[in-house]
Amino acid sequence: MGRGVIGTFQWAPCLWERVSSVRRVRPLWMTTSGLASKLSGGRSLRRFSCLESASCSFQAAVMSSESKPPAPSPGDMYKGWLFKWTNYIKGYQRRWFVLSNGLLSYYRTQAEMGHTCRGTINLATANIVVEDSCNFIISNGGAQTYHLKANSEVERQRWITALELAKAKAFPIQDLSDESADEASEAPPSSGQGGGRNVEIQSTLRTLSSKVEDLNTCNDLIVKHGSALQRSLSELEGIHAAVDMGEKIRQVTERATLFRITSNAMINACQDFLSMAQNHSKRWQKALQLERAQRIRLEDTLEQLAKQHNHLERAFRGATVLLPSYSNMDLGSKGGMTGKGDASDEDDDNEFFDAMEDPAEFITIPADPKYHRRSGSSVSRLSNETGLDDQSFDDLSLASSPESPQPLELEPVKQRRTRIPEKPNYYLNLWSIMKNCIGKELSKIPMPVNFNEPLSMLQRLSEDLEYYELLDRGAKCQSSLEQMCYVAAFTVSSYSTTVHRTGKPFNPLLGETFELDRLRECGYRSLCEQVSHHPPAAAHHATSEKGWILRQEITLASKFRGKYLSIIPLGSIQCIFDKSGNHYSWKKVTTTVHNIIVGKLWIDQSGEIDVVNHKTGDRCHLKFTPYSYFSRDVPRKVTGVVMDKDGKAHYVLSGTWDEKMDFSRIMQSSKSENGTEGKQRTVYQTLKAKEIWRKNPLPEGAESMYYFSSLALTLNEPEDGVAPTDSRRRPDQRLMEEGQWDQANAEKQRLEEKQRTVRREREREVVKAANTPEEAAHPDRYQAQWFEKVDDPTSGETLHVYKGGYWETKDSGGSWDVCPDIFGP
Repeated sequence: MGRGVIGTFQWAPCLWERVSSVRRVRPLWMTTSGLASKLSGGRSLRRFSCLESASCSFQAAVMSSESKPPAPSPGDMYKGWLFKWTNYIKGYQRRWFVLSNGLLSYYRTQAEMGHTCRGTINLATANIVVEDSCNFIISNGGAQTYHLKANSEVERQRWITALELAKAKAFPIQDLSDESADEASEAPPSSGQGGGRNVEIQSTLRTLSSKVEDLNTCNDLIVKHGSALQRSLSELEGIHAAVDMGEKIRQVTERATLFRITSNAMINACQDFLSMAQNHSKRWQKALQLERAQRIRLEDTLEQLAKQHNHLERAFRGATVLLPSYSNMDLGSKGGMTGKGDASDEDDDNEFFDAMEDPAEFITIPADPKYHRRSGSSVSRLSNETGLDDQSFDDLSLASSPESPQPLELEPVKQRRTRIPEKPNYYLNLWSIMKNCIGKELSKIPMPVNFNEPLSMLQRLSEDLEYYELLDRGAKCQSSLEQMCYVAAFTVSSYSTTVHRTGKPFNPLLGETFELDRLRECGYRSLCEQVSHHPPAAAHHATSEKGWILRQEITLASKFRGKYLSIIPLGSIQCIFDKSGNHYSWKKVTTTVHNIIVGKLWIDQSGEIDVVNHKTGDRCHLKFTPYSYFSRDVPRKVTGVVMDKDGKAHYVLSGTWDEKMDFSRIMQSSKSENGTEGKQRTVYQTLKAKEIWRKNPLPEGAESMYYFSSLALTLNEPEDGVAPTDSRRRPDQRLMEEGQWDQANAEKQRLEEKQRTVRREREREVVKAANTPEEAAHPDRYQAQWFEKVDDPTSGETLHVYKGGYWETKDSGGSWDVCPDIFGP
């Protein structure tokens, strides 16, 4: 019975073509003259009877036909030629399409199937739309859309049927295949039940898919022949002449026969499908219940195995620990770390870090819970061995020591501004900039303020002090290693303001200064001065009542790489703590500005920093990971390890330079198995990480105020009593902040030209006063007003150091006559 039905569907295209040919090409006996001669003498009725008997014989032949094999099921591979729309020049091009496992792929030729696929679309999420008799569209709602055309309506219907069925089966078959594969992999090798069940399920699915295809084809035929029959009956009602009546009756009889054939085939296919579905329904329900029960058992088994593995791992670590004597102390009451938690409670503390030896080759794991349960004597013994005080184990380890300076009674402080004028949306005409550069020397071409932000480079250097609390807390540490963690975090925090700041700061004029007096609010004072113009260099000195001094001298070198600009800071930064005498130094990493020519500007920091304590030999190696589109790490990642002079690691730092940094104490380190590229990884066993620094949120509306932080908004605020060379008094910068960019460009050009004139006069005076040719060969020997160049014996570097006098002049209300007039007319 089943094969007879399939035979019906194999003949179905012929039936369609037969009906179509009847409509398109009328034989001679269906013309008007032929019809008149053929209908005489009642012969038309005999012809009708003959046609009906022939149709019945045709039906019997169709139902019993076994001359052809079954058509391929759409669930299996289905392939053939289709025309695919390419472009408006080439139009439709012939391509070889293959439908398999819910994926439609195409090739230029059949020979390409083994090596080159031109495109693939997943039918699980695809939408299939029929345009006309031969054209149809397949789209997944995204960038993939195929406009296809078949050779005929029959061929198009075959593809539509196959595609619709493959789309319906895409998800169920895939899920079933995955579950079957899992079941087969979990079954013992000696058992053949899993494989037999998979074969049975796949065979049943193929059979049901074939039956569904039969039903779809029958449905299309019934709709088509039913429409033709209804149309013929409608035409029959409108005929009155006896001559035309016979011809129409013949057409009605023929179409009724076709409709009866397809209806019988539909009934038989429905009976087969219903019978098979009923036979397999109970079996599948029972199989589904068994699968659910087996999955629950597997999940319970997996959970037990995970717990056992974790327990064995902890037991192994406890057996190989280097400090076996610390076992009884519970620090939960003191520092908030309890030792009663299950190992699963610490799984969230697992973090991975880049290695010291190889920046991608070390890993940290949580310390064994027994490190949280030590005796008091053990803590003091560990403190002596590692150089850490008792408070280092406690969350309150940053409390002030008895010798720390007591906080002063602060007077009411000045209310700082919280907003600046919003950035105007000026159109930048590059042609006008180039036009103004024609005929001018390269050194005299002024860059417009459109590329700037209303702050100078001296003020940007002072922004490093936004997170001064890190140095205040570091000054209270009695352990130099813990103090190193705060210095390293302070180093990273200085980059947090650059993530959205794509504007270029104003280049300071020679002799320009900037003071940041936060003695009442924050307990520190800061002074910057531009000490050199060629090359441009700025010196910075900050001192705090909390017992630390920060000084730096920065010279910027830049390299334009076409798509991006690399800014390389030269010079060093030093931090000195008064109480301990620890002297730290480090250098800055490279800043890269991407999409200089086309696209949205964005900034990245990359490179490595070595923070060195010159007194103790401690060192912290920080790595700023450059952004990579293919990396799975978090963007702007920073990792580091704090080591003593012997190279033993004590702390691990991790985080991002634009958000936060954490640090955790290392309890044990070891070498793991070889990692990638045959290199060993260092495994650090650490306590729970603590947050050491977090970026302050930007003020409301920062995107319209150059993305300035709360501190940056106050840097250019006018203040009384500052030196006449202070950046707050710079007119072009003030005009830009107020939104008067055209006037700012003109004022900027005037100040730069005045600086060149002053420099030429200074060089002429030096040449006139020179006694030797060597002195005349170096005419520009500018001496900074508040800084002097010295050789630092501790770090071995030459840098400008604050020589005093500025704050004394300001506090006494003295005269600023020693300052040059760099902003005046």
